[in-house]
Amino acid sequence: MAKGVSKDQKIDFYKQMLLFRKFEEKVGQAYTKQKFSGFCHLHIGQEALAVGVQQNLRDDDYMISGYRSHTQAIGKGIAPESVMAELFGKVDGCARGKGGSMHMFSKEKNFLGGHGIVGGQVPIAAGVGFAIRYRGGDQVCICYLGDAAANQGQFFEALNMAATWNLPVLFIIENNRYGMGTDITRTTSVEKLSERALGFAMEHSTEDALDVLNVYDHVGKIVEKMRKDKKPHLYEALTYRFRGHSVSDPGSYRTKEEVESYRAKDSILKLGEQLVAEKIASEEDLKAWGKEIKERVKQAEAFADNAKIADVSEAWQHNYVDTHS
Repeated sequence: MAKGVSKDQKIDFYKQMLLFRKFEEKVGQAYTKQKFSGFCHLHIGQEALAVGVQQNLRDDDYMISGYRSHTQAIGKGIAPESVMAELFGKVDGCARGKGGSMHMFSKEKNFLGGHGIVGGQVPIAAGVGFAIRYRGGDQVCICYLGDAAANQGQFFEALNMAATWNLPVLFIIENNRYGMGTDITRTTSVEKLSERALGFAMEHSTEDALDVLNVYDHVGKIVEKMRKDKKPHLYEALTYRFRGHSVSDPGSYRTKEEVESYRAKDSILKLGEQLVAEKIASEEDLKAWGKEIKERVKQAEAFADNAKIADVSEAWQHNYVDTHS
């Protein structure tokens, strides 16, 4: 690998992925207990991508995503307590309980959503890239989108502008193979979604995103280059979700064999095995970390449980920008 990864980094990658997994499992349980309602899309199975990307970013870099973004928000620095409280519609949530599952947001952490409209975040990311270039900064903007979003009109318009104006945006297609319940091969003519970039002479790549070390290395090279030349990149990250499209989706359109074949390639399982094989950690260490992280997630849920529900006056706040302050 071009980028060296230390023992401590590997441990950190493992712990981060495990935190994301346990957090989403707790979210699924909370939904079943009717602690919150509405749409809820879990990121279980796609943790390696979120961790591998985030480890290459600075605090002043920007991130924007779709509606499957709980763990991406945590990775960008929003506290798990704040994300859980947002899910529960509490005033201590990162968007004061007004956004819910699909609309995580933090101006402080440069996490610009959580967007419920399929592909709606892509042109906004191009706008962020334009702002970065206009101000003369060397930040990058990460834009996550689903494979089905790559079929939307605004996706093509935004990529055209990003390529034409050389905007520092890394568009990441989280290709988990299914747009809701439809296999992407039934709705897309190209074999690789990254080939969509050819129409704009944009740099592109398709890589395995089930291996966190591979993601870390690949994205590291892209980001390093992008800080210098400001040119966009379309990265098709091959991943897989272990659960249905949303918590209400049983995923019956997939065979049990298919799901199990991907579970055997689980990024958390594989990195854990590697840590033990390389004598970086023991099985006892893995169990201890798992117990520690489970407790961390319980604390986040307890915080959200005890947080205050917003006063009705909140409905009249944060609707407009105060141009006088």
